[in-house]
Amino acid sequence: MAKKFPLHPKHPERTCWGCDKYCSVNSLQCGNGSGRTQHPAEMLGEDWYKWGDWGIDPDAESA
Repeated sequence: MAKKFPLHPKHPERTCWGCDKYCSVNSLQCGNGSGRTQHPAEMLGEDWYKWGDWGIDPDAESA
C-alpha cells in the first residue's frame, strides 16, 4: 500500500519524493544513479495541489 503524500511537509528538502520510499537525501534506495526528486511544493509553490489532477483529496489530507 502506498504512503499518503503530504501536501505541506515541514522540510521537503530533506527527502527524495521520487517513489513511495521517501528516502533521506543522504540514503537514496532507488539505485538509479539520479539525484533527489523535489516535492511539488518546492517547484510549484504552496498551492501546488490545487492545480491539475494529482489524484489527491485535499480535504482528507487536511483532517
